[in-house]
Amino acid sequence: MDLDFVCTHAGRPAAALTRRDVARALLAVPSGVALVALPDLRRALMAVGNPLSLAFWESARSTLGSIESGVATVGDVQRWVESTGTEPMLMTPGYFVWPEEDERGPVAEEMFSLLVAYLEQRVEEGEVDPDALATGDQAARRTYEELQERWLSAPLPDGRVPGFAVSDEQDEELFAAWDEEEAFALSELRRIIGELPKPPQLPVDELRRAGTRLRELLGLPGYPANVLRACAGFDDREMPGDDMDLWLAVAAGIAGPISDLSEVEDTPEAFTDLDGDLSHEDTVLANLCAIQHADWLAAVAALTRLGPGVLASPERLARLIAESEDIDIDDQDADDLSATESLFVPVVGLWGYLGIVSTEEVLTPLGWWGLPKALERAWSPAD
Repeated sequence: MDLDFVCTHAGRPAAALTRRDVARALLAVPSGVALVALPDLRRALMAVGNPLSLAFWESARSTLGSIESGVATVGDVQRWVESTGTEPMLMTPGYFVWPEEDERGPVAEEMFSLLVAYLEQRVEEGEVDPDALATGDQAARRTYEELQERWLSAPLPDGRVPGFAVSDEQDEELFAAWDEEEAFALSELRRIIGELPKPPQLPVDELRRAGTRLRELLGLPGYPANVLRACAGFDDREMPGDDMDLWLAVAAGIAGPISDLSEVEDTPEAFTDLDGDLSHEDTVLANLCAIQHADWLAAVAALTRLGPGVLASPERLARLIAESEDIDIDDQDADDLSATESLFVPVVGLWGYLGIVSTEEVLTPLGWWGLPKALERAWSPAD
């Protein structure tokens, strides 16, 4: 490692190298190599008129020594790079978090580079003191934090707000990945159903009775009606008049909740203990939202193949998912099975209200017919 390596790594001439450039180059090689190269690198920078500072070189030696001895944490190293004065904080006091370097999209890359350039200007103008940062000066650290918070929340000349622009890009990437996963799960579900030797038949009388019970239930206050309405999105739209459409909408909503609980049903008592636990309803919705597409696919595919009369308890569903050949899954230990089982406890409870399972948690003919259709509806793109 030499000065040419640092210049190539940073993409700058030696005279323009910053503390951040040198720190990142030092971290790009084994710590032992960097420690050996440190004295020659310092002399080479002094020779080109860019000596940096004693505080920087001492902090570099200390950090690299800690890395070499195995006592430095990831946080220690990150804070050292930030102390160069031009490395954006990975997480700001306002809880803005930059994506990892290899996970940044074009917008995040652009905003990160703009912030680096902004901080370089602040160093040049004396607003940021890298030597004070390197020695752990708390006032300098607060100034550094505040500068970045303000920059992230202030509009750029083109009107974009950096923090929002990065968050929006991350959301778009997350939604795209979610849509891709959902589309794949839907195609697999349709393949599995298409391979069944005998497709489930609609139990007309069961559906009619279930529809009648469901309409009565949805008109009641409290649990489970409020959760079922939220799952189906009925707080924002009218319930369909057709029993099949109603039943499928609610069953699909359990696999993919459409909305949160209505604020109309919130009571003043719900807000008196801000540090209290989530309500039962919120916990149920959180569990439903935490179940992965793969787990839904494995569970419903297994129940559909086995047919009515099979036990569909949470414990059995967790086992079916763990043993499924429809999804890629690593060997699960008892804790994994227990976690999956706990997520499906509210699912099976809600299924009981729809007649998908009996009071003994056994799959009914209605559940056999309706579960794959409900899952297909939950995963199909909205019109």
